[in-house]
Amino acid sequence: MDAARTALRLGAEVHIVYRRGEEELPARKEEVHHAKEEGIIFDLLQNPTEILVDENGWVKGIRIIKMELGEPDASGRRSPVEIPGSEYEIDCDTVIMSLGTSPNPLISSTTKGLEVNKRKCIVATEDTGATSKDGVYAGGDAVTGAATVILAMGAGKAAAKGIDEYLSAK
Repeated sequence: MDAARTALRLGAEVHIVYRRGEEELPARKEEVHHAKEEGIIFDLLQNPTEILVDENGWVKGIRIIKMELGEPDASGRRSPVEIPGSEYEIDCDTVIMSLGTSPNPLISSTTKGLEVNKRKCIVATEDTGATSKDGVYAGGDAVTGAATVILAMGAGKAAAKGIDEYLSAK
């Protein structure tokens, strides 16, 4: 949501394309409300299937298929189901992909000695951002999971202090 609202403020026409409905959007209600007020277009129950590029490799659009919510599973969550023959394209020159609200799993699998919790978030101290790996600091969504930019900025400030203390002691 932050990237979409920033792109809008920089002059872009912004569409948020999501395969489920508004009730299932993984964003806080007030974020969605404010995004709509600012002019972001929500293309819900739509699923991006392909980024279209021109002969030079530049983005020229995105292919979409319409969805509907199927029957609820054991947890009560309704899975999106493609509607055959409903494909269409949106012309665009930039695509910002938001693929989830958890840290990149490559971080923990490629960084020996970095402790992560059961949600695969990096374990770091709140006051300095120090992790279990000497000289490595973390903050924001990689530590907390999905949260706000304000919290990430605070974590960045704490980590900067921690890094300064670490380097000053060397």
